Amino acid sequence: MGMGALSLATFFGGVEGLGASARAEEAVSPLMPKPAQFPARARHVIHIFANGGPSHVDTFDPKPALKKYAGKPLPMENLKTERKTGAAFPSPYQFRKYGQSGIEVSEIFERVGECVDDIAVIRSMHADVPNHEPSLLLMNCGEARLIRPSMGSWINYGLGTENQNLPGFIVMCPGGYPIQESQNWQSGFLPGIFQGTYIDTQHTRIEKLIEHIKNNCTSLREQREQLGLLQELNERHLKKRQQDAQLEARIQSFELAYRMQMDATDAFDISREPEHIRKLYGEGTQARQLLIARRLIEKGVRFVQVWHGAGQPWDNHDDLEVNHRRLAKESDQAIAALLKDLKQRGLLEETLVIWGGEFGRTPTVELPTPGSNAGKINGRDHNHYGFTMWLAGGGVRGGCVHGATDEFGFQAAENKVHVHDLHATILALLGFDHEKLTFRHAGRDFRLTDVHGHVVRELIA
Repeated sequence: MGMGALSLATFFGGVEGLGASARAEEAVSPLMPKPAQFPARARHVIHIFANGGPSHVDTFDPKPALKKYAGKPLPMENLKTERKTGAAFPSPYQFRKYGQSGIEVSEIFERVGECVDDIAVIRSMHADVPNHEPSLLLMNCGEARLIRPSMGSWINYGLGTENQNLPGFIVMCPGGYPIQESQNWQSGFLPGIFQGTYIDTQHTRIEKLIEHIKNNCTSLREQREQLGLLQELNERHLKKRQQDAQLEARIQSFELAYRMQMDATDAFDISREPEHIRKLYGEGTQARQLLIARRLIEKGVRFVQVWHGAGQPWDNHDDLEVNHRRLAKESDQAIAALLKDLKQRGLLEETLVIWGGEFGRTPTVELPTPGSNAGKINGRDHNHYGFTMWLAGGGVRGGCVHGATDEFGFQAAENKVHVHDLHATILALLGFDHEKLTFRHAGRDFRLTDVHGHVVRELIA
C-alpha cells in the first residue's frame, strides 16, 4: 500500500482487469479507478440531502384539491400519522409551469424551476416509517436499523475514485453532525477507506475545514521520510495480524492525509473561482458547499454529499410558510447554479445530481401537542407514505415526472418508487447491476438494496 507501489501502479496505468465486485484488498490501492459492470451513464454523484423532510406538496408536487378541503377533514381512511393531524392544509405557495416540459414547481424554487427540463421529478417516493432516525439510515444506507455501508461507500467500493490525492467520498455538513451522525456516511463492514470524509463547512479557512491539513513543523520531504518509517513498522505489525481491517484502514488514512495536503487546499478554496461564477452561486454556506462540490467533481472525487438543513432542518412542524421559504431561499439559487455550471462545463452528462430528504410531510395540518408547536396550527407532520425527490444529469431523462401521489398528496398512488428502487436506479446509472455489486460478510453476500429493489427504467434517458 506504500507510495512506491502506488506510484508504480500509476506508471503502468493503474490496476487492470479488476472486477467491480472484487475484494478491495486485491488492488494495489483500494481507491484506484475500477471499471463498472457495464457502460455507465454517470461517473460522479452529488447528493444534496434536504435534511428533515421537505414538504412535497409545497415544493414539487402541487395539490390544488387541498384548497377545496381547506379547513375540512380529508375524505381518506386508514392512514396513520406519527402525531395527530387535522384538516387539509393547502400550500401557502403558488405553483407554475416551467420549461418546455411544463412541469409545475413551487414559487420558492423558482431558480430550480428554470432548470426543470434537465430534471426527472419522482412524485411517488415512499419509505418505511415516519421517524427521522430509521428513515435517514434507509435513504443513506439502504437499511433502517442495522449497521450497513452507506450508498457513497458502496459506490466508492465499486468504482474507486479518479483522484488518489483526495478521498473518493466527501460529506459536507455545516455546524456538526446530523441525526444518526456519522452512521449516515459509514462504511459499515466495507474496508474503512471507503467511509465518507466529513467536512464541517461552517468554516471557510482550509485549516478549520480540514483539521491538520498543513504541517507547520516539517516539510513534505521530512513528512514522507517519517511516513515511510511508520509504514514499514505498520506493515510488519499488519503481517502478524492476518490483514486486520482496522489497522489496514489506519495505514491507508495516513497515506491519504499526506497526499491531501496539496489538492484539498486547492479544491476547497473558492476564491480561485472567477467572480461571475461566485455570483452565479450566490452567498451563504449552501452556495459555498455546492460550488466546492463542483470543484471536487472536477478533480475526480466520486461521491459528494452536501447536507442542507442539518442545524435548522426542513422538519417544519410549525411556521412552515416562513421556514420552508427561508430554507428554499438558502438553496434555490445555488442548486440552479450548480446544474447550469455543470452543464456549461460539459460535466452534467457524467454527473448525477440527487435532491431530496428522508421523507415528505402530511397534506393535513399538525395539531398542537404538549411541548411541541404549542398553540400553532401552521405546520405539517412527517409523512413516509408519499414524497418527492428529483434527479438530474448522469443519464437521467430530464423534463419528466414519474409517478404520482393521490389527489391530496398523502401517499404514493401511481408507479410507486421505494427507496430501494431509487438505489437500484442510481447504481444502474453508474454501470452496476444492484444485485451483483456485493460484499461477502458474516457468511453471505450483502448489497446496498439488500434483497429488494427494481431499476426504474423510465427515469433513464
